[in-house]
Amino acid sequence: MENSNLIAIETFCTIHGVETAFIYAVQDIGLIEVISVDEIPYIREEHLLYLEKSVRLNRELDINFEGIGAIFQLLGEVDTLKQEINTLKNKLRLYESQQ
Repeated sequence: MENSNLIAIETFCTIHGVETAFIYAVQDIGLIEVISVDEIPYIREEHLLYLEKSVRLNRELDINFEGIGAIFQLLGEVDTLKQEINTLKNKLRLYESQQ
């Protein structure tokens, strides 16, 4: 497996001043996946955004892990609804231009 897009959990924890238990708690709510390569735990680079936002939500707003999971679920639903609205707007424009 190529390690270029993986970040060692230990490195993330050192930089952000969090315990490894924090990483595994975020994994438990389904936001990230921890991968072990040669018995060293890593996270994927694309999960970095979720993890950094989770750290900020926990520290700055004192939101627990269940709340963080709910926030990300709701944000995902908002994104889905925005996409649906854009699709419907495009269909409406097409319909209006045909008249």
